Order: sequence, then C-alpha cells, then structure tokens
Amino acid sequence: MNYLLKKAHIVCPATKMDGIYDLLVQEGTTREVKDNIEGVSADVKVIDASGLYLFPGFIDLHTHIREPGNEDVEDIKSGGKAAAAGGFTSVCMMPNTHPVIDNSFGVNFIRSVNSRYSGIDIFPVAAVTCGQQGKDLVEFGDLISHGVVAFSDDGQSVQDTRIMKLAMEYCRMFDIPIFVHAEDVSLTRHGVISEGVASAKLGLPGMPAFAEAIQVSRDIFLHRHIPCPLHFCHLSCRESAGLVREARESSKHITAEVTPHHLLLTEEKVDSFNTNFKINPPLRTEEDRKALIQALKDGTISAVATDHAPHSLVSKEKGFVQAPFGVIGLETAFPVLYTGLVLEGELSLPVLVERMTAGPAKILNKELGVIRSGMPADFSLWNLQEEYTVSSDFHSRSSNSPFIGEKVKGRLYATFKNGKVVYRKDDKVTDA
Repeated sequence: MNYLLKKAHIVCPATKMDGIYDLLVQEGTTREVKDNIEGVSADVKVIDASGLYLFPGFIDLHTHIREPGNEDVEDIKSGGKAAAAGGFTSVCMMPNTHPVIDNSFGVNFIRSVNSRYSGIDIFPVAAVTCGQQGKDLVEFGDLISHGVVAFSDDGQSVQDTRIMKLAMEYCRMFDIPIFVHAEDVSLTRHGVISEGVASAKLGLPGMPAFAEAIQVSRDIFLHRHIPCPLHFCHLSCRESAGLVREARESSKHITAEVTPHHLLLTEEKVDSFNTNFKINPPLRTEEDRKALIQALKDGTISAVATDHAPHSLVSKEKGFVQAPFGVIGLETAFPVLYTGLVLEGELSLPVLVERMTAGPAKILNKELGVIRSGMPADFSLWNLQEEYTVSSDFHSRSSNSPFIGEKVKGRLYATFKNGKVVYRKDDKVTDA
C-alpha cells in the first residue's frame, strides 16, 4: 500500500524538521516530504493527519524478549506487537533467554522468527561470555558475521576485570558496542531496593548506588586504554551520570541510556510493596531522578531505553524479596515521558524524540530514526491531546507495568514499518 499523509506535524530532530508537512510513502520508502503534495496516482491512499504528530520510528536499545525459553511471558511475535503499539520500529533484544544467545545458532533463530512474525526490526544482542557466566568469551567475529549489533551480559554484570578488558579489545577491533550492566554484585547481593532511607524504613536489604558508580568508573578507566564503543545501560544515580559526563568530554565513544521509570519514579514507590516497582537497578532518590533528567537534557545520556522485562503474574505476586526484578515499558514509554517530562516543562518534545530516535541510532551506527526522502518509511502517528488512563490491557503477554492507573496524554494512532501499518489504534490489528 502507498500512502499520502496530509498535514502531519512532523518532528524529526535528525533533519531539524518541526512543522506541518505532507509525506508520501511509496513501495515502503519515504518518497517526498513537502509543504504540499498534490496529483498522486490512484493507488495512493490519502490519510488526513491534521492534528496528529508524526515522529520517526522509535528505537529501543534494551528490550528483553523471552523466546526461546519463556515464551509464556513474551515471545518474538508478542514483543514485536508490544513494540509497534508503543511506536517502536526497531528494538535490540538482550541475550538472557534460555538458552542464552551466545552462538550463531541462537542469533539465526532470533532473526528467522523475527522475519516471519514480529513486523519490526529486532536486532540481536549477544552475550559477552558463554552462558553469561562471566568466564569464557563468546566468538565475537562469528556472532557479528551473523548479524549481532552489540554484546552484553546484561543482568549478569561482568565482574572479572580481565574478562572485561579482553571483551573491550574485541569490541574495539570490530568497532561494535559493548552494552554494560554496571553493578558490583559483591555490594548488591541479596539486595532488593536502593540502599538508604527507604530500605532502612521498610527493613529490606539494600543495593547502594555506588555499586553502580564503581563499575561505571572501572569501565571508563578501561576505556581510556581500550577505546571501544562503550555504552552504559539503565543509569540510575547521579554519581554514574556525573562520571559519564566527565568521560564524554574526552571520548564520544562512551554513551549511556536511561529508562522511563528511573526518570519518573523514586524509591518512595516501594512503600506499597508492589513488586511492579522492583527493578534492577532499583528506583533511587528524587535527587538521582533530577540528575538523570538533567543528563538526558544536556546530552550526557543520549538514549531512552525501556529495559522492557516481562514476567508472569504468578512470579510478580510473590513476596517482594522473592519476586523477580523487572517491568515492561514498550507500550507506555513515550506517553509517560511526554506527560511527566515534556508537559511538566522538564524536557522539550524535540529532545525527547531525539533521544528515542536519532540518539540510539547513532549508538548502533545505523541509518534509522530519520524522516528523509529515500529512507525506509518508519514512523508513528500520535494524538498528543488525547488523555487516557494506562490499563493492564497490553499487547505484551505480561502486564508488570509500574504505570498502570496513571493518567497520560499522547495516544498512538498508527505505526508504520517500511511503509506497512504494523499497529493501528482502532482495531489493534497488526499486518505482521
């Protein structure tokens, strides 16, 4: 299907576009973007997009999809639907599946299933070490040749500095990023929330913020000697943001991401013992939250990532100590950030869109996140005036969201991937 979208408010930071335009999509590609496009052929479907905002397809650097191994909580098809229902057209899939994605067979499986079912791009991230055990390195060259876009032992932080050094040497050789889950587990073992006032009040074992900052500091020091592309996942505290800001003054090969929940929520939410607020890294203080917003605003943090982590209702209904870490976020990321940051004057709309499009695209070194003639037609359409309450009716197979019950503005009307509608508001139908 070919489309002509009339009078959409296009916000594309990569091309500094912010205004009302017509956009012509033909054969999966953006053909023209002009003030006014007339005289299209009969096979072009005209869509009145007046009053709607059009953004480049969002890119999530940090998504957990449970296939293979735990398809009951999320498989590639449902993960793709959830992504499209949040305006995402590309996501990076983390390797902590069962079995772990640490060899070419696993990578080929992900790519094969994705090509048949998801409707969006799912880029595989491979483990740094075999089985994410922190001991033996994976075959970097072979995995890259099969389509891996980055390496990470996310969730199982690489503790052995020698192993991390070797991994960074390989990533430098291949010019591919290593995604770092920064956590000194000797300081966080058995912890379930941030160490401080909240943990003392609730009598729960804590995870100190400096456990993250120590690991960030270690890897920045290694980077000075081995300047590979180094990306820090889900920063949660002001000390980490400060370290990254200082490091980026001398190296643009260091990047970082932050999640919506760390930008909007604090440790006080844990008072309810609701396990949908149990996250690793944990929610921190208001001072940390404000520091993360500032780091996102000034470019210290160059990407928003969801850390979408589905879990079953049964597992999340265990006691707070026993329940697993993690929340879902693909379907709520933009609305909660638009409502909580943009409408509150904390962040401009173009900056938020940039951190969800061109920012992560640059980290992946891919031509994505842009509306431009000749580029794939990846974009989403939003009504920023429509208000609604986040419910548990998700496209994801899981519903462990910390934002259920929150009022937000910003309703997604449609998501296009390669010119194909992969999400439509009215009937929740995907063509994938």
